[in-house]
Parts: sequence; C-alpha cells; structure tokens
Amino acid sequence: MEAQSTRESSAQVGATATALWYVGPQRADVRTETLPRRGEGELLVETRWSALSRGTERLVFAGLVGPDHSERMRAPMQDGEFPFPVKYGYCAVGRVVEGPQRFLGRHVFVLHPHQDRFIVQADDVLPIPETVPPRRATLAANMETALNALWDSGAGAGDRIVVVGVGLVGLLITYLAAQLPGAEVTAVDPDPARGAIAGSFGAHFAACTQAVREADVVFHTSASSEGLCAALSCCATEASLVEVSWYGDKAVTVGLGGSFHAKRLRLISSQVGAVPAARAPRWPHKRRLAKALDLLADPRLDALITEDVAFADLPGALARILGDDPQGVATVVRYA
Repeated sequence: MEAQSTRESSAQVGATATALWYVGPQRADVRTETLPRRGEGELLVETRWSALSRGTERLVFAGLVGPDHSERMRAPMQDGEFPFPVKYGYCAVGRVVEGPQRFLGRHVFVLHPHQDRFIVQADDVLPIPETVPPRRATLAANMETALNALWDSGAGAGDRIVVVGVGLVGLLITYLAAQLPGAEVTAVDPDPARGAIAGSFGAHFAACTQAVREADVVFHTSASSEGLCAALSCCATEASLVEVSWYGDKAVTVGLGGSFHAKRLRLISSQVGAVPAARAPRWPHKRRLAKALDLLADPRLDALITEDVAFADLPGALARILGDDPQGVATVVRYA
C-alpha cells in the first residue's frame, strides 16, 4: 500500500474551509464549513485559483436553472439544490498538501466549486502538466467544451469555419479550429478587443456577420436569439451549424424557414456532458479532460484571462462579472 503523508491531517481535527454559495437571485456569500475527516486515498487540496464559467454560472446566479434541467446542470461536486442555496463551480486548481505520497506538492485540476481548501478522492483529480501554469490550467473545463464542440462539428482540414460570439468558449473553439491544416477561420463578435486575440490564434475577425458567407461549419456561442440567426446566415448549402450556447430557461427565437430549408442546413446541439457517440467507446470523460489540460500548453492562451479577483471579494464582484455586458474574456479567482 502506498505511504500516506506522515504529518497529522488538519482535516481530522475540525479544520474549516470557506466556500462561495449562491443564496438567491443575484446574491452570493462566503460561508465557513467544517472539513470532513480525510480518509485513506483522499487528498487535502489548498486552492490556488478557480475560474468562473460566465455562461453557466450566470444562469445559476440569476436563478434560471429550472426543474426540467436541474439534474443536467449539476456540477460534479456541487452542494445544495437549485435554485438556492447552492455551492457551485467546476474549475478549481490547487496544490495537494496531504494524501498519498505521489500527489504531495503537485498542482491538480478538480471539478470543484469555489472553495479555499477541500477534501477529494484521488481519482477525482488530474495532475497539471509541467508545461501548463496553474493559473492557465483553470481554463481546462472550457477547453474541454471547445474540444467537444469541434468533435461534434466534424470540421476538417481546409474548411471555411465561422465562430459567432467569441467569449471564452468561442475563442477556444477559434484557437482549435485555426490549427486545422488549411482551415479558413473567422471569429465574429461586436467587441473589437477580441479581434487581437483571434488574430494571434491565426484567425480572421469581423464585427458582424454581414461580410461572412458560405461557411462549411459555423459555431454559435453567444447565447442569444440574434446571434443564432446571424450564425444561420453564414452557412453555405448543406453546412453544419453547431449550437454551443446554453440558454437555461430563457426563450429562444430563431427563423427556420427560408434558406434554412432551401440550403438543407444541419443544426447540431453540442453539450459537454456527453462525448460524441463515435468517440465515446474510446474517450471516457477523464481522457478528454486530460487532453484539454494538455492543449493549454500554449502561452498565447494567457491572453484569455483578462481579470483576477480575490476570493474574499468575489461575492461583491459577481454582479459585474456575470452581468449582461461583462468586460474582458475570462475572470479567475485568486486565493491567498
């Protein structure tokens, strides 16, 4: 049996942790809780960084997780039930301070809510590659979403590809698609500041879809009816439109007449909860997440993290970060 850390586990003597809880519409607070006793094979992780998922956590913060999809929306290590109170999040990076010797001192990625320290099963962590800084590793869950969307699309070498709505996930899709040999990739977003990032990835940029037509594959990530309609207008005959947005309980209006039928377009839903059927027998979720971490080795991806906020200040900053018109791209949470 592998040796455990020899020093006394702080989690065995009534130690506490501090976690973010969503407690009502547009309200969150930080609560103190007692850590459970650490068992054999479990790890005590001290969090260094976590990331906010603007799309998903905006819906949680607003109380827009209805009963029809509450189970699908559950985070892997969530506490509480929707709508409130709920401890939510799934992009934590920390350092292992207690547990089996092979993990001690290593930085790991965990699908855990925002919390300054926590106990977790060893099987539920992924060690971060040496080539990926811990701060950048917080993007792993979003990179996993982008990778799954690319798989769902069937995009290949030489394709003309358009990404409509380039927040974090849209820019990660742009990054991956631009690496396909010969692909012509255009990122579309009204925020010109995102053009420089898209350009650094080897993609073109446009402020609207009027100049973008006849794409082989279109991705939509803006989570708006207007964006979805604009994405449809970019499609060539027999093209595929991959809907990556998650709307929660928000109504969506889209025109499926006219060119949608005349062009025989395909509308594909991409959701990270399931690996595409053709890959599922070979790609369990853990392999996909490990690959997402590997894909974060590129220093250009640091440009996606445009803000960090101290964990203690997070409740007061959420209304701005998760608002209807957030600035920047990705916000990460900094722990002491």
